[in-house]
Amino acid sequence: MSFAGRRRGNKVKKGVQFTLMVVGASGTGRTTFVNTLCESEVLAHKVSDNPDTAHIEEGIRIKPVNVELEEDGVRIALTIVDTPGFGDNIDNEFAFQEIVGHLERQYDDILAEESRIKRNPRFRDNRVHALLYFIPPTGHALREMDIELMRRLSPRVNVIPVIGKADSLTPSELRGFKKRIMEDIEHYDIPVYNFPYDVEEDDEETIQDNSELRALLPFAIIGSEEEIELDGQPVRARIYPWGIAEVDNPKHSDFSRLRSALLNSHLGDLKSLTHDVLYETYRTEKLSRTVHSDAHDSSILPEELATQSVRLKEEQLRREEEKLREIELKVQREINEKRQELLAKEESLRNLESRLAAQGSQAEFRE
Repeated sequence: MSFAGRRRGNKVKKGVQFTLMVVGASGTGRTTFVNTLCESEVLAHKVSDNPDTAHIEEGIRIKPVNVELEEDGVRIALTIVDTPGFGDNIDNEFAFQEIVGHLERQYDDILAEESRIKRNPRFRDNRVHALLYFIPPTGHALREMDIELMRRLSPRVNVIPVIGKADSLTPSELRGFKKRIMEDIEHYDIPVYNFPYDVEEDDEETIQDNSELRALLPFAIIGSEEEIELDGQPVRARIYPWGIAEVDNPKHSDFSRLRSALLNSHLGDLKSLTHDVLYETYRTEKLSRTVHSDAHDSSILPEELATQSVRLKEEQLRREEEKLREIELKVQREINEKRQELLAKEESLRNLESRLAAQGSQAEFRE
């Protein structure tokens, strides 16, 4: 998949909505990373303080959490989609299906909204713009589960691989681990988001910035929800017997570069790729399946796709017209029923008046 020729490195000038999904097995530092990213306790840590239930596997859950951030003067309505329970089972097929299903449901919602005759002004776009996949710091290479997950998700979302709890590896171990991971990604042809650039179209600053970010893949992450004082300054860090690992120190961790890319320099590009490439690919596949549901060849030409889009809108219009007719008939029935009730009441009132008049006449006659 080539993303050449796109504008990159654009800063967002006004408030923007961004959705980030985090996937990783328990213990890979996913929760701490999110809380460090947002500088608040957005996700609660899993606590298993009952030994009788600690072994129970709850299964994967999809948990969106909304938080407001400000980055470089820009307000960001950030949605974090957490996936607790991923990788905790022996067979993770269901977990894969749940994540892919969630990603595709957001695309289906957009497709349905685009097909409406009248758009919903309050419609919320919940498409996931980036997915951070937390690779456990084994120091070896990608596991089969890592390869399978990134393979399945890359066609639907911008996958960015990260190494959680990277401070559990020595610098030389980390360098070797990163190298083996990227070799595996290249060998298995996994199209992760690798900060693409075009040497002919992009400016030197963008090329250099993206080259540096690409060289950091997978990002080595350290997270900490606590601050210590270092040289009189509060610093987010982790203290060990051998020294201090600073979260925002680029010599210790890639956290600050990743955060800046996600929430600033590459936010616009991640959103554009999601809409222009990933969603459009899904949309074409979906409409192709609709047109050729009974055919073996599901390919579709652009003009056929346009025709199918018109057909879908005509069908939507026909259904809405039918609904309107049903509503009109229902209203007409209700009006007729009310009219009959009113006539019955008028008749009853006339009868009552007649009886009262008759009773009055009889009273006068007796007098």
